[in-house]
Amino acid sequence: MISEMRALTSMAFIRLLSGTIEISAALTMLRLSNLRSAVRINALLGLVGPIILLSASFAGIAGMAGRVQTSKLVMIVLGVALILAGAR
Repeated sequence: MISEMRALTSMAFIRLLSGTIEISAALTMLRLSNLRSAVRINALLGLVGPIILLSASFAGIAGMAGRVQTSKLVMIVLGVALILAGAR
């Protein structure tokens, strides 16, 4: 079990990293000025998104593990799974 502050910091860092990746990809698309390359970059971002979601969710769940009822943690995990399934 990790501390609440460490979990919060981890989640924020993961989201900052995600934003940096997104902005870098957008700038790369503009620099390349090629629609095919832009579509490929966009496809890679589609793969990165769920990884970021899972990582940030895992950090939050790990931080709450000792303070929240097991049934509620299971609901959170199922919610994340449903989001991923719906995004397919």
